[in-house]
Amino acid sequence: MSTSLADHLRSLPDESLAALLQLRPDLVVPVPADVAALAIRAQSRVSVSRALDGLDQFTLQIMDAARLTRDPVDGTTSVDGVLALATTGPHPPAPTSVRAAIDRLRARFLVYGPDHQLQLVGGIDEISPYPAGLGRPAAELDARTAALCADPAKLRRTLLAAPPSARAILDRLAAGPPVGSVPPGALQAPATGSDDDLPPDETNGGAPTGSPVRWLVDHRLLVRVAGGKGGTSGMVELPREIGLLLRRDTGPLGPLSAGPPPVASTPREPKAVDSAGAGQTMEVVRHTEALLEQLAAEPAPVLRSGGIGVRDLRRLARVTGLDEPTAALLLEVAYAAGLAGEMELSASAGRYGADQQVLPTAGYELWRAGSLAQRWEQLARAWLTMTRQVGLIGQRDDRDRPITVFSAEAERAGAPAARRAVLGVLADLEPAAAPTVDEVLALLDWRAPRRSRGREAAHREVLAEAATLGVTGLGALTSYGRLLVAEATAAEERDSDDPLGLRNESEDAGGTAVRVLDGLLPAPVDHFLVQADLTVVVPGPAEPALAAELDAIAEPESAGGASVYRVTSGSVRRALDAGYSADDLHELFRRRSRTPIPQGLTYLVDDVARRHGGLRVGSAGAYLRSDDEALLTELLADRRVEELTLRRLAPTVLVTPYQSGRMLAVLREAGYAPVAEDATGTAVLTRARARRAAARVSVATRAIDPLTTARLPLPRLLGVVEQIRRGDATARAARRAPAAVRGSAASTGPAPAHSHADALAVLQQAIRDKALVWVGYVDAHGATASRLVRPVSLGAGYLRAEDERTEMLHTFALHRITAAVLEK
Repeated sequence: MSTSLADHLRSLPDESLAALLQLRPDLVVPVPADVAALAIRAQSRVSVSRALDGLDQFTLQIMDAARLTRDPVDGTTSVDGVLALATTGPHPPAPTSVRAAIDRLRARFLVYGPDHQLQLVGGIDEISPYPAGLGRPAAELDARTAALCADPAKLRRTLLAAPPSARAILDRLAAGPPVGSVPPGALQAPATGSDDDLPPDETNGGAPTGSPVRWLVDHRLLVRVAGGKGGTSGMVELPREIGLLLRRDTGPLGPLSAGPPPVASTPREPKAVDSAGAGQTMEVVRHTEALLEQLAAEPAPVLRSGGIGVRDLRRLARVTGLDEPTAALLLEVAYAAGLAGEMELSASAGRYGADQQVLPTAGYELWRAGSLAQRWEQLARAWLTMTRQVGLIGQRDDRDRPITVFSAEAERAGAPAARRAVLGVLADLEPAAAPTVDEVLALLDWRAPRRSRGREAAHREVLAEAATLGVTGLGALTSYGRLLVAEATAAEERDSDDPLGLRNESEDAGGTAVRVLDGLLPAPVDHFLVQADLTVVVPGPAEPALAAELDAIAEPESAGGASVYRVTSGSVRRALDAGYSADDLHELFRRRSRTPIPQGLTYLVDDVARRHGGLRVGSAGAYLRSDDEALLTELLADRRVEELTLRRLAPTVLVTPYQSGRMLAVLREAGYAPVAEDATGTAVLTRARARRAAARVSVATRAIDPLTTARLPLPRLLGVVEQIRRGDATARAARRAPAAVRGSAASTGPAPAHSHADALAVLQQAIRDKALVWVGYVDAHGATASRLVRPVSLGAGYLRAEDERTEMLHTFALHRITAAVLEK
């Protein structure tokens, strides 16, 4: 006799129920009211689909074997029946592997019951109506086809007589799915006198020349089923018995493999993999910084439809020397890491009709101050968790508009799961294993065929992005990449165990991947080499302080493992404008350089510093003053500054109608070295103020969806199980309530006055006798219920009573009590 799933769940210990909830966390969101509600949810289409998504191909095939061996009367099967069917093929799996697959199905309660009477939950047939890709039995489709299948000899003769085109259709349907659409007219009867009405002869090869589908339907090998629109097309289905006969060479379930497909690629050298990946991480950090600096210099306007335009992406890619897909990836990752964001513009400041622009955030400065490994880790963690599918950028959306960087059309909730799946495949292989893209896709198809179906393009994009970001090297997962994936998984588990965020973040600080990557990267240098041609070579990644100084005193020429800068009169003037003095610059070069300072550099600094500040610029429109009257006379005669329309106001003062900023630009372009001053005559330092958007939180630190991430901890699940048990006991107790209580509680309106007075009298008597009483009441949500309690006190408009089963004290508003009956 079969048992319902609810009864089976009630018979299990708490640990088994907790294990089920750990494997299927969607069952506790929200917490079911009782075991019956849990059983209904466990058999629902959505929950069963989630459970099936996490199963490998072999387990799904064993589940199909259980479906195919069900008894048509009571719908049960047995482990022996599943073993017999699964081991029928030419390469049968080991019985232990089959039993292990059944145990996996049992752990998720997709099947339940004893070995001799296994039952499957009902939602499976709704999700997958064709087990193992086989059609329905012939008896359910057509009586004449069932008669043909009942005669094995006649069935084989009919199959042998099928023309090659018809046999090809049968083989395709036998591989699954067993149904196919038929083009209009393919099933119509031929006109009278056509060749299809003639018997086979030598002229046509012994087979009719009409539609192969019609031949199969006419010979009862295919059955027409409902389908199509308006009668213009139809559907045909291959009966199960014929499909099994056609699978005699591969087995009824198709090719079975208890383990994943092997990886034939030769493993790489681990050091080579880490070296290649570490070099790429340096490039990623450098290119990301270059993109953000370009955004700081010229922010990208946000389009009205969202995202930044194609022209701005091309500009950023061209300036930084990147291709557009890589630039789009790094921009998206930087945005997800909280390093870039939008800033509102004033009504008159918008460009191309935009009212927002993208530029670095305040967190960008903190990011720049970290080590290379720390900066890369922040980017990599954001990439792992961001819900953006960057590969869609550049494609067209449903309205034939281009999908741009930061636009909403590139949002995909399943992107983080796709990255975890691909990296999980690489992490489970031996270290430095470098499978091909096709091998990775084959492993994903075996691990979770339902999830990977239709996601081949997304998985290929993940592999390409991982290589670009340095998570992989030479096609293999790097050692620090493996640690990064492990730390991200551990962080998700900690987050699920701390939903209120009460844990101290310092307790969860991992950093193992950062330490390993630090050991692979060249040590940051605090010095440079000054050449005779005034080039400055940094023999390695520069420390943040040295990098900031180089940005102030030199112009970058090339970047990489060894960066090259050049000192020019313009860069020296920029440093002097920022507050450096000539002595400061000489001391900086002496302190940082490991080579002798070229005399030409000393002369350049002194020469620019001597001329620097010889002219003072203020606003009048703007004025120009100097103690050197001859210099002012020279300026008045200089045609290069005629556009300023200078006028001598005093022997040492010239004025212009233009603003001081324009005067400074024209004079510097003409080769002069003026210095701005304020109204008091004090020199104004002109270090550029970096524009930053408001700080943003990296997606790597946001809350995680509990349905798609780590398992819930066992103590919490045991608490959930206890709550479900209490609700189940309450529901059973309510069903045992007297009819008088249930009937009163069933009414939605207020209780009659005499019934209410009778209930109060019963409650007062129960308080005196310390007796148990059934109380019917209406809760705050308007729902009716009944509860067996022991009244404690009655007053102030409330009844206080103890539930002996849970030992909890409950309070009932007297006006909501509908009935009270003493327990007999």
